[in-house]
Amino acid sequence: MIFEVWAPKATAVELYALGGRRAMSPGERGWWSAEVEGAEHGTPYAFAVDGDGPYPDPRTRRQPEGVFGQSMVYDHAHFTWSDHDWKGRDLRGGVIYELHVGTFTAEGTFAAAIEKLPHLVELCVDFVEVMPVVPVPGGRNWGYDGVDLYAVNETYGGPDGLKSFVDACHRAGIGVILDVVYNHLGPSGNFLRPFGPYFSGFDGSYWGEAVNLDGPESDEVRRYFIGNALQWLRDFHIDGLRLDAVHALHDKRAKHLLAELSEEVDALACFVGRPLSLIAESDLNDPRMVRSVDAGGLGMTAQWNDDVHHALHCAVSGESHGYYEDFAQLSALAKVLTQGVVHDGSYSNFRARAHGQSFAGVPGHRLVACLQNHDQIGNRPVGDRLPIPALKLGAGLLLTSPFTPMLFMGEEWGTHTPFFFFSDHVEPELRESEGTRREREFDGFGYVWEAPNPSDEETFLRSKLDWSEVKEEAHWSLLCWYRDLIALRKALPELSDPRLDRVRVEVDPLGKWLLMWRGALAVTANFSLESVTLPLTPGTVLLASDDPVVMGEEGLRMPAQSLVISRSTRK
Repeated sequence: MIFEVWAPKATAVELYALGGRRAMSPGERGWWSAEVEGAEHGTPYAFAVDGDGPYPDPRTRRQPEGVFGQSMVYDHAHFTWSDHDWKGRDLRGGVIYELHVGTFTAEGTFAAAIEKLPHLVELCVDFVEVMPVVPVPGGRNWGYDGVDLYAVNETYGGPDGLKSFVDACHRAGIGVILDVVYNHLGPSGNFLRPFGPYFSGFDGSYWGEAVNLDGPESDEVRRYFIGNALQWLRDFHIDGLRLDAVHALHDKRAKHLLAELSEEVDALACFVGRPLSLIAESDLNDPRMVRSVDAGGLGMTAQWNDDVHHALHCAVSGESHGYYEDFAQLSALAKVLTQGVVHDGSYSNFRARAHGQSFAGVPGHRLVACLQNHDQIGNRPVGDRLPIPALKLGAGLLLTSPFTPMLFMGEEWGTHTPFFFFSDHVEPELRESEGTRREREFDGFGYVWEAPNPSDEETFLRSKLDWSEVKEEAHWSLLCWYRDLIALRKALPELSDPRLDRVRVEVDPLGKWLLMWRGALAVTANFSLESVTLPLTPGTVLLASDDPVVMGEEGLRMPAQSLVISRSTRK
């Protein structure tokens, strides 16, 4: 077989394989190659560049010994798929479920996650969104410190494990979205630098050095990332990618990397015959992110919408510290439900400047919204989640909103399990400084930082879901509430209608209640600790979070901290 590697500045590149060391031949545009008879699927190999190394292949498909070990030849054709009838799933109308493989089950593997798919089928979610699965240093990590971007973490089950998980999801009727990180690489085990100008030479964000998307020799660097995205969608049958922190991509070219990626993914979708989605995480509040390329946008299918999360969180928790200060009033929740964002060019107190742009004309399904996610829980010092009463209210509003809703693992039954930030760096200086670095990252957010040590194994183990909780009455009741909400959303077209201009919202001047109209459906939320009566004409109650609910001549009488969905009209 032929081995290839890009090393445009090297004067000599050597291949280690089958017990020998072979000189590679230079080719066009910085590519080197060598043919090795007898090399095949499962053959270990590595490269040396100008005498330094050996290093893993920058495009390694398998790292069986971890980020510091040799690469291994991996032939995608060796896996047998059973999802031949899978036609894909459109993001529109879908419900997403985010999970972290290492903490979703006690075993922390793809195989164990497959055993939990019946739970997700009964919950009636349409997609699972898997946090990054590329190799990381040590045995535990969120995944955003990844290197070897073409490979899969062996701790989870390696490339065959991921394929088995995707195959099982498709057989269960569930699409798979994979979280990928292209704005930086992890600080440990990153061996790209000896091969070529993969980096720009300056800090692109808090998390690391900017990748070289627009400087000299950047054509191949861009192909490195675009080729990676296409690999997941084509060779692993992934249905969509969630692109981490795209605002940290530094690209001044006329055609942005995201626009180029969008065009490539559209072409691949035509070839594989199923829809492929790109979901950007962006804090810019810029509607160009989700506009088509031919309309001057970046072509993303959707983007995460933090404004919805912040407004929901404030409404159900009462918190107003840090960035929550801009969302503390119910008027902020009313605005996001009808206009998509709060910061549409308005002033942000947290940023001390104007922020964002109007999303007028953007359908709600292009905005992925949540009540909880890995960041919003894990970025809190003690990884604490919302209590069950808050989850009932928040889920009721989220799952009747015009957006694409996303849940975070365990949320649906109100798990007490925290989700901490954890890592397992090999280098002592990284292990010892991780907690301090994390505290420094959130300076000014209003937290008293008393977080457990991210490097302690116990921090990771405490983050694993406790599935035995589901059997307890309070947790089972909440799970049934989530199931009923998703089922109602799928049964009534008004609830999945993405047109923001069709949503009407009224709020109590005293901040006790909110009334959202979805066509003829009234979604009423009582945030106060006392019962309230909303001025609605008698109608049919379709779903209520708590009893007793009375629909009488005076209106809708609701208990404290409750939510009701009904067919009603305004009195």
